[in-house]
Amino acid sequence: MTVAINRRVATSMGGTNLADLLERILDKGIVIAGDIRINLVDVELLTIQIRLVICSVDKAKEMGMDWWVNNPALCSGAKSQQAQLPAALDRLETRLTRIETTLAGKRSADRKVPIGAKA
Repeated sequence: MTVAINRRVATSMGGTNLADLLERILDKGIVIAGDIRINLVDVELLTIQIRLVICSVDKAKEMGMDWWVNNPALCSGAKSQQAQLPAALDRLETRLTRIETTLAGKRSADRKVPIGAKA
């Protein structure tokens, strides 16, 4: 019986240590980087660069890594932003048309003024 109790205590302590370690890693973050290069007779055939960052979402946002926020596959807010894009594009096209019309009108007015005359 004492053997079984000792095993449970050891397992429990090992799990706690692993949980503490995982909490520290997620809180602080860890970066794993490496390069794999395949050469044949001094000719580089393949290069693979591996960069792995393990951290919590809050830590990633703090570091400026929030690429998932605008990814429609990962974030419901990004889907609603994408739905608004056609309307925003229409507004920009309307605005651009007004600006081009205004500029075209000014150019034609400038052409009618004789050289040396004040407009």
